[in-house]
Amino acid sequence: MNDIFKAGPVKWAVITLTVFLGLLSVGALMNLRYIGAGVAAANTISVSGYGEAFGAPDIATFYFSVVSEKSTVAAAQADATAKINAVTKYLTDAGVDKKDIQTSDYSVNPQYDYIQGVCSGGYCPGGKQVLKGYQVRQTTTIKVRDTAKAGDLLAGVGEKGATEVSGLNFTFDDPNQMQDDARGKAIADAKAKADELAKQLGVRLVRVVSFNENGGGYPSPMYARDMAYGLGGVANETKAVAPEISIGQNKVTSTVSVTYEIR
Repeated sequence: MNDIFKAGPVKWAVITLTVFLGLLSVGALMNLRYIGAGVAAANTISVSGYGEAFGAPDIATFYFSVVSEKSTVAAAQADATAKINAVTKYLTDAGVDKKDIQTSDYSVNPQYDYIQGVCSGGYCPGGKQVLKGYQVRQTTTIKVRDTAKAGDLLAGVGEKGATEVSGLNFTFDDPNQMQDDARGKAIADAKAKADELAKQLGVRLVRVVSFNENGGGYPSPMYARDMAYGLGGVANETKAVAPEISIGQNKVTSTVSVTYEIR
């Protein structure tokens, strides 16, 4: 040990260089796994997989409109407001949460009659538009969390003053769960194909090097037949009969492409 400390400048330089090269070599060896991690796989196979999931919808949505025609805007708005308040009260009394009742459109438009001029001496003057009043239309979207009530609510809003009722749609409050199920089945399908292909080729799967999901779709809406009530229609005069609503099932699909490295 004392001999080391007594070494001259040249020997110290050699020792320092040796230690430096040793540390450099250790660092290079430790980094080998990171260097190889970014290298593209030379031998790969690509497969596709398909999966689908089914489920009974747990949400029903529909929309209704109230329409009022009066000689003045104020009168039409007051009448429409009275109607919409009556329908809203009916819905909340039936158990629909206020957060699930949303105004989606409100409009005020002038209404005209076309008056044809009186013909005289073989000459017929052009007609003209004459203002007859104003129309107020308010459209509201409803989310029904108890799908068994959908038919009764469709009939009930018509009784309470809704002029038009339509757009019944069944879907899921959380569609991601079904999409995850369908994707999982698609990935399992792709893996099974890859295992079989690797067996036939006499190779083994090493790792996934790429993944892509194509054509994944959320539940397609299932529409019931629209119910429409005209102005002054029987829906406002007699008790409406609740339609029989069939919820059925919705289907979600997923198609994936997976590339594996092989050896």
